[in-house]
Amino acid sequence: MRPELLNPLFAEVEALDGVGPKLKKPLTKLGLERARDVVFHLPERFVSRRAVANIDAAGEGEQIVVALTPVEHRASRNSRGPYRVLARDAAGNAIALTYFGRASYTAKKQLPVGAKRWVAGKLERYGDMLQIVHPDHVLEEGGASLEHLTEPVYRLSEGLTQPMVAKLVAQALERTPELPEWIEPGEVDREKWPSWRDAILLAHRGEHPAARDRLAYDEMLANSLALMLVRADNRRRQGTPLRGDGRLRAKLALPFPLTGAQQRSIAEIEGDLAQTAPMLRLLQGDVGAGKTVVALEAMLIAVEAGAQAALLAPTEILARQHFETLRRMAAPTGARVEILTGRDKGRAREAVLMGLLDGSVEILVGTHAIFQDQVAYRNLALVAIDEQHRFGVSQRLMLAGKGKRAPHVLAMTATPIPRTLQLAQYGELDVSKLDEMPPGRQPIDTRVVGIERMDEVVAGVARHLESGRQAYWVCPMVRDSEADDTAAAEARFAGLQQRFGADAVLVHGQLSPELKDAAMERFASGHAKLLVATTVIEVGVDVPGATLMVIEQAERFGLAQLHQLRGRVGRGAAKSVCLLLRSATLSETARERLALMRETQDGFRLAEEDLRLRGGGELLGTRQSGDTPFQIANIDQISRLLPIAYDDSRLLMERDGGLAGARGEAARLLLYLFERDFGVRTLRGG
Repeated sequence: MRPELLNPLFAEVEALDGVGPKLKKPLTKLGLERARDVVFHLPERFVSRRAVANIDAAGEGEQIVVALTPVEHRASRNSRGPYRVLARDAAGNAIALTYFGRASYTAKKQLPVGAKRWVAGKLERYGDMLQIVHPDHVLEEGGASLEHLTEPVYRLSEGLTQPMVAKLVAQALERTPELPEWIEPGEVDREKWPSWRDAILLAHRGEHPAARDRLAYDEMLANSLALMLVRADNRRRQGTPLRGDGRLRAKLALPFPLTGAQQRSIAEIEGDLAQTAPMLRLLQGDVGAGKTVVALEAMLIAVEAGAQAALLAPTEILARQHFETLRRMAAPTGARVEILTGRDKGRAREAVLMGLLDGSVEILVGTHAIFQDQVAYRNLALVAIDEQHRFGVSQRLMLAGKGKRAPHVLAMTATPIPRTLQLAQYGELDVSKLDEMPPGRQPIDTRVVGIERMDEVVAGVARHLESGRQAYWVCPMVRDSEADDTAAAEARFAGLQQRFGADAVLVHGQLSPELKDAAMERFASGHAKLLVATTVIEVGVDVPGATLMVIEQAERFGLAQLHQLRGRVGRGAAKSVCLLLRSATLSETARERLALMRETQDGFRLAEEDLRLRGGGELLGTRQSGDTPFQIANIDQISRLLPIAYDDSRLLMERDGGLAGARGEAARLLLYLFERDFGVRTLRGG
C-alpha cells in the first residue's frame, strides 16, 4: 500500500483547478497525469528579465519589463498578417506589440488605448520599428507585481501555454508535503543540499544547481535501492539447479565456430545455472557478436536437465526471426522449439499451450504474450530476455510466477553499456561480455556525406537497388514540425516512393502493428528493396540482403544509436556501406562523434565515448531508447552522483537495517514517490 502521506501527490491531474477533458489531452501527451508528474515537470530553462524605465535603456534581443501606453491598434488587411498595437514608453519612444492569429483577440482586451500597462517580453527590431512579439505578460498598473523577473520555461505540447503550466505547477507544489530525510545525513551536509520539498520549490523558481542535484540524487537512490532489493530477494529465493550432460549441445548446427568470448560466457552461465539461487546475468554483445547462440546453449542446458526455457523478444518481428534461427540451429538436437505471439490463434495456439503444459514444448520463443495468465508451463526454469531494456522490472518479476520455482534469468542487450549506466539500468548484475566478433564478418565502410549531395546519394541508392541489393534509409522524426527542419520519415518516403515506387516501404512507431509488420515482412522477404524508417529498426532486424544504410541528419543521433543502426547492414557475406548524411553546420561535438563512427566499429569503445561526449552537456536531439531509466537525472549527474547513490543504498541495506530501520521508513516513501515500489513488493510481506 502506498503511504497515505503521498496520496495528495498521486491525485489525478483533474483534481487541479482548471483541468478538464480539453486540457487533459495535451497534459497526457507530456506524461502529466497526476499531481506528482506536474511536480517533477521541471523547467527546461529560465528567462531572466530586466526592468527598464524606457526602451532606450535596453538592447535588441534582451528580455525586458517596461511600462507602455497603447496609442493605436492596427489590423492587417491580410487575415494571416500581424495585428499590431502601437505604444509609447515613459520617454515617448514608439514600439509595436505584435500578435498573430487568434492572439489578436487577447491584444484587444489587454491593451486598451490610453491605459498604461506593464509589458514583459523580448525586444526585437522589425525594419525601422522596435517590437515585442507575443508579449509574455501584460499587467495593469497597480495589478499583480512583476517582481519575479526570473521565470521558468517548461516543455509544452500543443494546446498548452507557459502561464497554464506555471499555474498547474503552483497548485501541485501546494499539495507537496514535507517528507522525512532518506539520504545519509553526512552526504546531505557534505553537499549542502536542501530538504526534498525545498529542493522541489527551488528547482521551479530559478537556477539552483544544488536543488537539481538533490532531486537527481533522490531519483538515483530510489532506483539503486529498488534494484538492490530485487537482487537480494532473488538471492533468497529457491531456483531449480540445472546441470546439463551435453548430449544436445554436441549436436548443434552452428553457423561458425564459437569465439573465445562466447565459450567464456557459456561457461559463466553454466556455472550460474548449476546453483540453487536463480541466475540473474546480463549478456552484453556488440552487434553481430553471437548472443543468440549463447542463449541457445543456455536453453539447451535447461532442456538437458529436464526443464523448459523461453526466449522473450520485444517485437513480433524479432520474435519470429529468433524462432526461425533457433529452430534451424536446434533441429539436429531434436529439441522442440515453438513460437507464441499475440498473432497466434486457433488450433496452432492451442497446440503450443498444450505442449507447454505437458512439457513437450521445450523451448518457447515469444513476445509479452508469454506473460498471459492462460500460458502455463510444466517446468519453466530459464528465461532469456532479448533487448531487455524494453521490458520493465515489473514485467521481469512476473516471470517468477511462471515456474514451480523462480526461473533463472539471462538478460541480453546488443548495446554495450558503460559501467555507470549499467549500474543505473541493472544494478549490480553479473555480466558476461561478448567482445569478439565471429570470423568472416566484413567491416562496414562508413562515410560522412554533406546533405547538399542529396541528389548524388539518391542516385547511388538507385544503382544499389538496380543491382538486386536492398537498402535502409533512416530519418530522425516521423513528421516535420513547424519549429524544426529535421527530415521526417513520411516526407522523405513520399519523395523516394516517387522515384522507386512499390520497391519502397515505410516503417515508424506510429503505424499500427499490422501495417508495420506487413512492411517489414515485405522488406525481409525481398519483395521490397528500400526500407524508409525511424529508429524502430535500431534493434533486431536481420536482413542479410540489405547492404546499404543511409542515416539522415546523423549528427542528431548518439554514437551508441548510430552504431546500432549501422549494425543492420553487414549481416551477410557481401560488402556493406553506411552513409552518414550530415547538416551543413555542425558543432564540434557532432564532428567528433561522426569522426569516431568512421574510425571504429568497436561498440564498447563507442559506448564509452558516447558517455564522455554527452557528459559535456550537449543534448543529442534524439534521446536513445533505454539509455537511462531516469526522468530527472541527466548524463552528467548520473556520472557524478550514481556511484555515491549506489553506495548510500548499500549502506542503508547493510548498516541501517534496510526498510525496517528508522531511515528505511523514509526510504520506503522514496521508493513509492519515484514509483520504484516494485522494490518494496519484492519484500515478503512488504
